[in-house]
Amino acid sequence: MTRSIRALGAILAALALAVTMGGSAGAAADRRAGDLPASISLPDGFRPEGIATGAGPFAFISSMADGSIYRADLRTGRGAIISRGPGTPSLGMKLDSRGRLFVAGGTGGDARVVDSRTGRVLASYRLVTGPAFVNDVILTRNAAWFTDSTNPVLYKLPLRGGRLPATAVRIPLTGDLEYGDGFNANGITPTPDGRGLIVVQSNTGGLFRVDPSGATRRVDLHGESLREGDGLLLRGRTLYAVQNRLNAVAVLRLNETGTEGRVVRRVSDPRFDVPATVAAFGSRLYLPNARFDTTPTPDTPYDAVAIPRP
Repeated sequence: MTRSIRALGAILAALALAVTMGGSAGAAADRRAGDLPASISLPDGFRPEGIATGAGPFAFISSMADGSIYRADLRTGRGAIISRGPGTPSLGMKLDSRGRLFVAGGTGGDARVVDSRTGRVLASYRLVTGPAFVNDVILTRNAAWFTDSTNPVLYKLPLRGGRLPATAVRIPLTGDLEYGDGFNANGITPTPDGRGLIVVQSNTGGLFRVDPSGATRRVDLHGESLREGDGLLLRGRTLYAVQNRLNAVAVLRLNETGTEGRVVRRVSDPRFDVPATVAAFGSRLYLPNARFDTTPTPDTPYDAVAIPRP
């Protein structure tokens, strides 16, 4: 009996230790992810585009209709609007470790930083005064970078010590990336080595490595194309690229510098209805259905869907 009690005690101690270990906690999160809702219903007429996630079980989804931001609890699928928009679109978003949402303002030609807990606008930036489509954003160690699908520039918000700057810096794009008709630079993400950026050009399907100076170089995709490329998500050297009207997510393997990549597979789902962007939580990818091919009305239903991460 004593020997059995000791054995039971050892098992319980091992389990307690496992709970405190990061890897075991991650495995537990993945198990919980299997119990999470497979879709998130959004308000009718919301017109979702961007999505951002952080460490907690929440997703933040932006509205093209009026720029509002919706916070969804991934454990229940329920949520609410936490920040009313300015009446112009909100598109790509990223969440930093301080709980700040960096929001691309589309045709508004602006960017905002929003407190994800209160919905309060912490800062607003006028990026351009003429025609614009500020489309997506990525956070690096010391800056937020925004693409513009109309103008061949990146907009940089330097984040020295995490402090928000007074103004944005305009970085002209040079080199291989040439703008044409339609949507140009769209999704953006860092290179695997963190020394540059990667941008997808929607209208041509090209993928480009961008130096901090703005110099661009075409990524060798070995004959592949990412036409209709939209949101990008990097995990290690694996790049997930949403191809919106193709209702697909391309999965690429990149080299460290981001100058070469191979499409290893494409995944789709019957629930896809022109997904625009992608974010990860646990072992899942979450994609809002922008429904670009559906005429929007105040009563049009919208949602975001979850798929296993390939």
